[in-house]
Amino acid sequence: MKTTLIKNAQIVNEGKIFNGNVLIRDEYIEQISEEPIAEDGVENVIDAKGKFLIPGLIDDQVHFREPGLTHKATIKTESRAAVAGGITSFMEMPNTVPNTVTQELLEDKYQLASEKSIANYSFFFGATNDNLSEVLKTNPQNVCGVKVFMGSSTGNMLVDDKKTLEGLFSECELLIATHCEDEETIRKNLEHFKQKYNYNIPISAHPLIRNAEACYKSSSMAVELATKHNAKLHILHISTAKELSLFDANKPLSEKRITAEGCVHHAWFSDKDYEAKGTYIKWNPTVKTENDRQVIIEAINNNTIDVLATDHAPHTIQEKNNAYLKAPSGGPLVQHALPAWLEMVKQGVFTLEHIVKKTSHDVAELFQIDKRGYIREGYYADLVLVDWNAEWEVSKENLLYKCGWSPLEGTTFTTKVDTTFVNGNIVYKNGRVVEGTTGKRLLFNR
Repeated sequence: MKTTLIKNAQIVNEGKIFNGNVLIRDEYIEQISEEPIAEDGVENVIDAKGKFLIPGLIDDQVHFREPGLTHKATIKTESRAAVAGGITSFMEMPNTVPNTVTQELLEDKYQLASEKSIANYSFFFGATNDNLSEVLKTNPQNVCGVKVFMGSSTGNMLVDDKKTLEGLFSECELLIATHCEDEETIRKNLEHFKQKYNYNIPISAHPLIRNAEACYKSSSMAVELATKHNAKLHILHISTAKELSLFDANKPLSEKRITAEGCVHHAWFSDKDYEAKGTYIKWNPTVKTENDRQVIIEAINNNTIDVLATDHAPHTIQEKNNAYLKAPSGGPLVQHALPAWLEMVKQGVFTLEHIVKKTSHDVAELFQIDKRGYIREGYYADLVLVDWNAEWEVSKENLLYKCGWSPLEGTTFTTKVDTTFVNGNIVYKNGRVVEGTTGKRLLFNR
């Protein structure tokens, strides 16, 4: 068994920061101590003086585009970008080609990941208007959840049949993750702006077309269904202040049946950034007002928003460099989410302990992930060393995304991922991916 000792680190875990040492044996954390740990027989000793050690981030919403859309991204490329950004586990969405709407197609993706992913992985099963029987076959012990697009999506994944939704929320025992935007509201708004601008719609109209009302109408319906049937509902990428009234900040996470996810771009950008960034920050749900951004930040801090994610969704630069109506929504974020969160910590927006809670601890608790999300003895050694004083600029030369661009290009960060461990293996160090290992399928204590 291989052994690694990380010594003199500032360990950030379970609401505390303390100077300590961590011994890794094979895949697991064997010992955590504030006292020195003997180095005799240890193969690899890392002196982490001046660096923070945090649990690896668990991203509960990514789109890695494989199979079927591999001109945009692959499991191989994006999982490597993820570990470079301190994300050691991801949960990927079903709107690939073909859509992941049968158990056979779901297992095909797990097989791909077992061969290609350097990070740990899980995949959502996709619900449609006519596959409830397939949804109910999903194994809760080794699948993260069921994804429902209650708004626009690709292929046959828009679920708008009320009978189907009633059946799903009443019969499905897995976590139901939803994209909530009301399609009827969006269509009506889009038609209005097509007429107003003779189809040459400016990007600044995006948050007016896919507006707060579209989000709230869909989210409130999902909450109503979940409350009626006591379903476990997780609403993804909250983008509006209005939606936050649907969630309870006062209950501990362990008692919540209805939870909310926040994304880095909704905490970083606002509608004032459309002029400079254009379609590069075209997402669904949209980046909205500065007030929405500030209320989302407040909701992260007061636990109305339960977990943080990226909604990493790359497209090629050629696709994004189109007029509003042709440019697809989504952008790459897994490599830069942690630096962005940490920059906000330095600005006093969040505490470091709280960001660790929201990106690791609470994701593990919400999804009931086995032995991950914490720095604990007996847990998998999914860990990230962060250099707290390392200034660098996001540029095309240091991007690992297959698409080769980032909405954060030109941004200067003052913290940097130094080393990333997945299952005890160093997979990223000193600016380079370390090849030779693959991640594991996430398991769930359900």
